[in-house]
Amino acid sequence: MVKNEKSQPVRLEHIVKEYVSPDKSVFRAVNDIDLTINAGEFVTLLGPSGCGKTTTLRMIAGFETPTSGDMFLGNERINSLTPDKRDTAMVFQSYALFPHYDVFNNISYGLRLRKLSKEEISRKVGAMIELVGLTGMESRFPTQISGGQQQRVALARALIMEPAVMLFDEPLSNLDAKLRVNMRTEIRKIQRKLGVTSIYVTHDQAEAMALSDRIIIMNKGKIEQVGTPQEVYLRPASVFVADFIGRANFIKGEVKGRDEHGLAVELYGTVLHIKNYADKQFTVGDTVTAVVRPESVTVGTEGQFEGDIVMSAFMGAHQEYRVKLGDIVLDAEQLNPMGGKLFAENEHVSIRLHEDSIYIVD
Repeated sequence: MVKNEKSQPVRLEHIVKEYVSPDKSVFRAVNDIDLTINAGEFVTLLGPSGCGKTTTLRMIAGFETPTSGDMFLGNERINSLTPDKRDTAMVFQSYALFPHYDVFNNISYGLRLRKLSKEEISRKVGAMIELVGLTGMESRFPTQISGGQQQRVALARALIMEPAVMLFDEPLSNLDAKLRVNMRTEIRKIQRKLGVTSIYVTHDQAEAMALSDRIIIMNKGKIEQVGTPQEVYLRPASVFVADFIGRANFIKGEVKGRDEHGLAVELYGTVLHIKNYADKQFTVGDTVTAVVRPESVTVGTEGQFEGDIVMSAFMGAHQEYRVKLGDIVLDAEQLNPMGGKLFAENEHVSIRLHEDSIYIVD
């Protein structure tokens, strides 16, 4: 990836944001977070509504002021800088295009404010229009183009200012599902080409997985985990992370033994040998939770457990099952369902848990 020469790292140190309600009670939206985002990196703030991700983004943009803590863009402390004084650009959920300007003039708006020459503006806008795939639409107005094209205009208008940091506030949430997939691919391709530091807010796990170098998972104003998409999915730091990223089964168990290779854990009456990926100091007798992804559950005629199918649904690329195992129900996924036997509701089956894919949290 070719790094943008203006691209800068972002550093948050002990950032707190509190709001005081009319009855004088204090709500802490962001609770003492520390975070470093590297120059040229694409990171996503991910979490449920009210977790503090949008508030964090708005503080970086300058639309909100931290109650305490320090924010740095490069080596510059930016707490007291107004949004127009920060070398950032925001792409909003609502696009925020000027309805009375055509595509060319929407994209060139910031350059005109900087009083660049007409020739320079024409050259920069032409290159940007080609980059975002809007060639031939320069004279159209926002009402004359699709939602996806409007999002491209908003992206181009932000990128053309060559900011040190790009900020994205759920920019794809107003698009239909197929267009969202196409647009996230385009955003990632453009970001990699330009190498601009990018901070993206979403509650969509698939979007975060597809776009990010690293994902910052937030919950109740705190950071639960920071890691690559693979790390947060395969090695979740908590039950919350495992539950929020993708789908997961949670099975309570007890540690029966341990050695240098891992743990012997009793799950529902059967002892399985599971690698201690977290390298935590579990001891014999500890109660733990096994995180088992649906794709790590095989439904068939041989396995460690037996149960009954309570739901079977063909989803095209995979078959989804829910299997009742005593007093618990497990979700399972069979990829490429036409390549094997399919089971119907009420069938009695065997279940195999893939031990190398189980992750233990305390």
